[in-house]
Formats: sequence, structure tokens, C-alpha cells
Amino acid sequence: MQTGKIGVTTENIFPIIKKFLYSDHEIFLRELISNAVDATQKLKTMASVGDFKGELGDTTIHVSVDKKKKTITVSDSGIGMTSEEIDKYLNQIAFSSANDFLEKYKDQTNSIIGHFGLGFYSSFLVSDKVEVITKSFQDGAQPVKWTCDGSPEFTIEEVEKESRGTDIILTIDKESKEFLEESKIEQLLKKYCKFLPVEIAFGKEKEWKDNKYVETGKDTIINNTKPAWAQKPSELKDDDYQKFYHELYSAGDEPLFHIHLNVDYPFKLTGILYFPKIKSNIEIQKNKIQLYCNQVFVTDSVEGIVPEFLTLLHGVIDSPDIPLNVSRSYLQSDSNVKKISSHITKKVADRLNDIFKNNREEFEKKWDNLKLFIEYGMITDEKFYEKASKFTLLKNTDDKYFTLEEYENLIKENQTDKNKTLIYLYSTNKTDQYTYIDKAKSKGYDVLLLDGQLDVHLINQLETKLKESRFVRVDSDVVDKLIQKEESRESKLSEEQKEDLKSVFNLKAKSKEVFNVCFETLDENEAPVLITQSEFMRRMKDMSQIGGGMNFYGELPDSYNMVVNPNNKHVIKISEDLLKEVGPKLDENNGERKRLKEEIEFMEKENKKKKEDEITQVEKDDLEKLRKELSEVENARKELLEAYGASNKVVKQLIDLALLANNMLRGEELNTFVKRSVELL
Repeated sequence: MQTGKIGVTTENIFPIIKKFLYSDHEIFLRELISNAVDATQKLKTMASVGDFKGELGDTTIHVSVDKKKKTITVSDSGIGMTSEEIDKYLNQIAFSSANDFLEKYKDQTNSIIGHFGLGFYSSFLVSDKVEVITKSFQDGAQPVKWTCDGSPEFTIEEVEKESRGTDIILTIDKESKEFLEESKIEQLLKKYCKFLPVEIAFGKEKEWKDNKYVETGKDTIINNTKPAWAQKPSELKDDDYQKFYHELYSAGDEPLFHIHLNVDYPFKLTGILYFPKIKSNIEIQKNKIQLYCNQVFVTDSVEGIVPEFLTLLHGVIDSPDIPLNVSRSYLQSDSNVKKISSHITKKVADRLNDIFKNNREEFEKKWDNLKLFIEYGMITDEKFYEKASKFTLLKNTDDKYFTLEEYENLIKENQTDKNKTLIYLYSTNKTDQYTYIDKAKSKGYDVLLLDGQLDVHLINQLETKLKESRFVRVDSDVVDKLIQKEESRESKLSEEQKEDLKSVFNLKAKSKEVFNVCFETLDENEAPVLITQSEFMRRMKDMSQIGGGMNFYGELPDSYNMVVNPNNKHVIKISEDLLKEVGPKLDENNGERKRLKEEIEFMEKENKKKKEDEITQVEKDDLEKLRKELSEVENARKELLEAYGASNKVVKQLIDLALLANNMLRGEELNTFVKRSVELL
């Protein structure tokens, strides 16, 4: 029997492993089975080139749990190890110094197993004792047993073992007894080993017999050794890709289509990416790409390895060239990862472009499900934007689809304003904004439907990319001002009449929303009152709601313009009735306002002739008194006009009609409007 110490520079290697790798303790099974697969694959390779002339036989890897003995055993029929190889591979941990290791990785909890020769030693995360019984494939090899109890001391002794290969027996510690449950081991095998290239057996198949499940004696193979991504695309049909999708994800809709990745140079990469149906809520869709290294599952958190927008896709990426077990920050700066990321982006864009070119009708049918993904890519990845701008579609309110170039040509003639800016009119809700869409169409304008989750971000980006172009929501202004032309109309009301009507129509002053009453000289057949919302303010508020970094705007109250049409007959009638009913009071107020303004103007003119210290306090007080009186007179006028508006059913009706057209009349206000409508009939 040989005894010795594992070749490390400190005796606390196992506490180090447990402390720094504890968050990944379940990967011990992945590492042990990966080693078993490597041993089996090496033997197969040697057999294929004639270096091993024996019978391969059954190369299935067996995993078993003995709850009574508190053991987990992993057995393979691979190349096995000699006593010398055990000393080389198990007794010399492959890093220079445990102290260097501690210093370098003291702040990290990411898994670093595999890149520091610690794969096998991950078994000590869950074990009190580890035994390795192995027999080399070499003729006449002596089977040996290596034993270690979690301290640096080990023993190697000769034992009996008939068949080649390695059995690793873990005696599970009391903190890790969950791993003695068969259901837990089955879960880990399906998670990490589902697609390994060597068959892995765990438990026996069962069948229903005499009203119960009974074991058949046949091994249960838990993995698919030839997953679709490891096969040549020419060998697969669409059906095979669909079946594999459901092998990855048991539930969910059928994918829209797929991309088969197969790269040999300048890096090795295989995989299949699926386009799922994405409608809303990006976060739910993430973490669906599974990352593998030589068919060993590593993670489904692939940020940093693929561009962020590609994390919305589903599927598998497999590459031995990605440093899988180091920190996320290292991944993001690794040159291989950047090349792989760029390549995947290019392949996805090329595939979408091919579908668009070869079957546009099918592409348009799938557009609503693809749109969120493509927009996300355009917003977050400049290179993807360059390619996607050729096949990105805009849908109008008539459900017709256009490329960016096609749509520009469609609207160029009619929707260019007096400043030579091309105006893209859009709606976010065909039903709620129907009135505004209808008015725009009546002027020969086309209106886009931009009702997607990321459309407001895309609009901002397109305005920076498209030459002399601007996006304007169809309800952000009166139709004549959406696309300003040279023509202008005259108002049938004077400026003084309009100023008085501002107070008459100011009935929403105390509401939680802010309404700014203003006048626009529209056609006499246009509505008497319209509600619009500033494009800038509405867009900023929309962006704040979907995390656009505009939180300040999100806290502001909703602000609207109440646009009054001075050429509409109902507005003119209200102005005429106002003069009839309160004209004398207004005239009296006007006389008082005029007198006070003239006195203030005279005193201000006189004061300008003097230096500041020559103006007496009496003069200052008199001027302040006049200003206060003027303010009181103007407030009295405003109150008079607002009281008139509040008592005028027609004014209320016109405002409520405008609110109703904008989907803003609800609850008690809607009920009052209905009753008033009946009264006015």
C-alpha cells in the first residue's frame, strides 16, 4: 500500500474548495460523468486508430445510489488508470499555488472547476470519503484503489477488478444527504447530462403490471447521445427540428423557425437556435438558450456570450472554445467570445433576410411574433441594425406591410412638411385613436400602427437614422398641424374673444390631469373641441414606463391640450351667447382693466426717468397697489367667465364629446354626459 499527501502547497485545499465553490456544489455529478465520458471517448478513439485492439463491449456509464450505505457510484468502461496515472492525475492538483488561487479568486463565487484541474475534486463538495477503483485498458494492468477522506492524505492499494474502467464511489456527508435521493440525482442527470455522447444508465425501466409499476430489468438510459445540433443539417428534416425543440422544452407553442449553426473556423461552434412566438414581456422569455461544452450542459444564463437581444431566442449553443468556468466579466472581454457573439448575430440576421427574400408572404404572417425580437436587436446592436433595416417591416392601420424604403416612397409626396421633413404618422391603438386616424386618412395621409412594447424606443432610433424624418402620433395635434404646410386660415373670432373663451372652457382646471386650453384656426367643419397630447411629453412618459431612463417624466401628471376651434359654429354661438348674458359685466370689467393698465403704464414710464434711489417709497407702494388691483380685476373676470362656462351645458357637452372621442370619459363623468345628452335632445 502507498500513502502520501496530495501535491498542494497548503493543507486546507478541501476547505478552500468547499468555501469558494459551494454555490456550485451540485456540479460534482456533471464533472464525474464528464470524466467518465472522456475516458470512454478516448478508448473509442484509440480503437478507431488501432491503438486498442480489444473488444469495446458495452460502454454505458452507470450511475447508482445506495441510500443505506450513503454512497453514489459512477462507473465507466473507459481507458482506466494505472497507479502511475492516478498519482499524476489525482495527486497533483494542476495549479501553481493554493495561496495564489485564494488571492486571485477570493471575491468570486463563480464556478472555476475544470479550469484549475479541480473537476474530480468537486466530489469533495458533498463527500466525507472518495474511493476510486480503476483498471487500465493496458494488457496486464494491475487494478488499484485510491482512497481519500477529504484531508490531503491518500492511500493507493492493489485490489481485484475484472473489467477495465473506473468506479468512483462517494460516501455522502450529512450536509449533502439530499443527493442520496434518486429523484435528485435523476434531476441533475437530466439537467447536466441529457445530451452527452455516451449512454448513461440510471435505474431500471418500469412498466405497468398488476395495477402497479414494476422494474423490467432493462437499464433506463437518461440521455440522447446524438442530439440534433450534433448532426449535419443535411441529415435533418423540419420534423426533426420540431421534435428536438420539444425535447428541450416540453411545453409551449411551436417555434416560428430555426437556425442551425455549424462553424469549424476560426472557432468551433455548433447549435440550433429557435425563434419562439414573442408577443410581450421580454423577461419571461430570457434564459432559454442552453449552453453546452462538448454536449455537457453548463448554463442557461448566456448574457455576455451572445448579444442581449439574442437571449430572447430558444435553443442550444455548444462550443469547446468558450472559457465556461470563469467569471462573467472575463467572458465579456474574451476575444473568442466576442467573435462567437458577432458570428451568431450575423447568422441570425442572414437567416431572417433569406426568409424575407425567399418567402415574404410567410415572413409577413410571422412578423407580429418576430417584431419584438427584431426591434430589440436593432435598438441594442448596431451591426444587427445595419442588416435588419433591409427586412424590418412597418405595418399600417390597414394591416399592410412595408419595408423602411418602401414606406418612405409611399408617403414622401404627401407627408413632407413645409420644412422638407418627412412625417411618419402613427397610432398606438386603432380603436382608441380611431377618430384621429380617420381625420388623417381623410386628408390622404397614411398612418402606421406602432403598438409594440419597444416601438417608442425604435421610433427614437429611427429618427436618428432616417434622413430628415420625424414620427408624430396621430392624436398629438390637430390634423392640420400634424404635417404643417404653407396654407393658413383666418379665425372668425378676435384675439380678445378667444382669450375670454379660454376661461370659459377651463372646466378641467381641478382635474388630476393638466389641460391647457388653446385655439387653432381649423376648418369650420372640424370638431369644436379636440384633446391632443404633446408628442414629446407623451413619448417621454411612455419611455419612463418601460424603463427608458426617463423616470422624472413618469412622475409628472398627464398633460393635454384642449384645442378649441374658433371657426366652428358651436364655439361662435357660445361666444355670442356669452356677450348677451354677461356682456355688460365684461364691459365694466374691461373699463376697469383699461384704467388700471393705463395708470400702471404711466407710473412705470415716469419711474424709468428716475434713478432707483430717486423713486420714493410712496411711489413704489402706489405702483404695487395698482398692480394688485389689476390682478384682482383680472381674477374677477376669469372667475366670471369660468362660472359662465360651468353653468353652460353646451360648453360641458363639447368638452365631454372631445374627452369621449379620446377615450377619456369614464365612470361618473360618463354617466353625467349621457344624462345631459338626453336633456339637450
